[in-house]
Amino acid sequence: MDKGAEQAFDYMKARVKSLGLNGVGKVRINRAGCLDRCDAGPMMVVYPQAVWYTFVDNDDIDEIIASHLMQNKVVERLLLD
Repeated sequence: MDKGAEQAFDYMKARVKSLGLNGVGKVRINRAGCLDRCDAGPMMVVYPQAVWYTFVDNDDIDEIIASHLMQNKVVERLLLD
């Protein structure tokens, strides 16, 4: 949380909703704690593919939404090792 995770969560949730990507059978944004990788900073996992991302700012989040969630293309540069 000290690395801006709550603000990122709020941004992701609002952005997905504004794009109409949320709802039954669509994208769901939810909290999951640190996923045992707290030292890596904010991260997200996209299921069902189980793709782990790290991000720095809202531009990175927008890229993940536009590429992965909307076009099903992994954003290689933001993959978490």
